[in-house]
Amino acid sequence: MDSEALVRDHTIYSCVMGSRAFGLATDTSDTDRRGVFLAPTPLFWHFEKPPTHVEGPAEEQFSWELERFCELALRANPNILECLHSPVVEYVDDTGRELLALREAFLSRRAHETFTRYALGQRKKLESDVRQHGAPRWKHAMHLLRLLMSSRDLLRTGELTIDVGDQREPLLAVKRGEVPWPRFETWMTRLAAEADEAAVHSSLPTVPDQARVEDFLVRVRGASALQADPYDERVQGVVRGRSVRQR
Repeated sequence: MDSEALVRDHTIYSCVMGSRAFGLATDTSDTDRRGVFLAPTPLFWHFEKPPTHVEGPAEEQFSWELERFCELALRANPNILECLHSPVVEYVDDTGRELLALREAFLSRRAHETFTRYALGQRKKLESDVRQHGAPRWKHAMHLLRLLMSSRDLLRTGELTIDVGDQREPLLAVKRGEVPWPRFETWMTRLAAEADEAAVHSSLPTVPDQARVEDFLVRVRGASALQADPYDERVQGVVRGRSVRQR
């Protein structure tokens, strides 16, 4: 299946992520692009289904098929939720705007568990680096603090803001290795405790609004089935791409 054609012709939303979205970019920062594509419904009528994600075609570009994206967002996957809240949107069509309008439906107190679990995994890696090499990978340490800040503030306010704002310089100091490890540990532990406290009093719902998201997904799948001609050149181009590789 021609995955590049899905991204090229059927993207509904694309944005910039990474340091440029977090307000932490420097002169050497990459431009990480993330997106969502809606595979035409006729493609699901074949034995081989459309891919759930596509890497490329540009460097540092990664896209998810809409259903997979929604599934991960409902699970409060940190990368996916942050993608939905990027302040740097490069493209959005009408369906993409509907997806963005659903951002609130994906948010729940599940984010506390997923963000914390991810942060804990990163903390163990950093501690291993310190034991083995005497210092952590400071860039990863910076992003761990950023993630804990996002989690805490989301639980406190009910809104996910990924730009670090006035925390840019303190966080970049961590990235440059200017913050001693003991001080970093104290900062990290304090942020984790603040997130735990915020979770207790959070106004976020216990679970996301899956019914609302599913209604959106079923509706756009149905609209695609009604509007798309299975012999449309763009659809057939994707199928032909698949067939060529199978030979």
